[in-house]
Amino acid sequence: MVIRALICALLAGLAPALPAAAGDAPRRVVSMNLCTDQLAMMLAEPGQLISVSNLARDPVSSAMVDEAGAYPENHGAAEEVFLLKPDLVLAGSYTNQAATALLRRLGVRVEVLDPATSMEDVHAGILAVGRALGQEDAATDMAARFEADLAALRAAPASGLRAALYYANGYSLGDQTLAGQILASAGFANVTAEAGLSSGGFLPLEVLIVSNPDLVIQGDRYPGAARAEELLDHPALSALGPQLPRGVLADRDWICGTPHVLRAAADLRAAQATLHGGH
Repeated sequence: MVIRALICALLAGLAPALPAAAGDAPRRVVSMNLCTDQLAMMLAEPGQLISVSNLARDPVSSAMVDEAGAYPENHGAAEEVFLLKPDLVLAGSYTNQAATALLRRLGVRVEVLDPATSMEDVHAGILAVGRALGQEDAATDMAARFEADLAALRAAPASGLRAALYYANGYSLGDQTLAGQILASAGFANVTAEAGLSSGGFLPLEVLIVSNPDLVIQGDRYPGAARAEELLDHPALSALGPQLPRGVLADRDWICGTPHVLRAAADLRAAQATLHGGH
């Protein structure tokens, strides 16, 4: 606590980065959140984005690992970010709130993006980050491409198949979630929603088995062992039917409200032929 107080006192005595003039695009942007990392890397002009979070380099979570390697990483600490002298910090609503509050007290502009729970939120998030960066035209173009690609996906016939999202501890996601929207865009019915879970919640294995989905989509396994994941190895789960090879549906395309969610839906449509002979 004493060390942190000394650091804060030191930072308070430093001159904050000069804010951009009214109407000007920020010149030194730092992102502290996995999802704003990716949108900023897509939309920022060269030299404008100076740091992304360390999660941007995580191959399990990030859809833009290669691109993230071109930027210095940060770990979301207020002191670390402040010393980069940003005139804009991008964060998510689940980013360390103590860190973002301290940055604001030190005079740094912080813009917070809520997590996307629908395709409409993805569209809105693209435009919001574009406005914050002063890259409205690029964001408008990206949002238009996103809507066109989404419409093309939705125009394809429904698969007639039913899927369930099933994660550690039996956690699942209904149709009022981003993952549920990806399922719908790929033409799948959501078994979890049929069971009465519209958002997130725990789906008992017995309910899942009785529902008899055509596909169970499991999250990527992290290194090491976790008791929470033991349920995913239950023999009753593997007996439900053919399973997609692990890695076909990567978590990194499902996590954030970026255009990569369309890649997840397209991959899911492409995988339909492997399920029950493609019917």
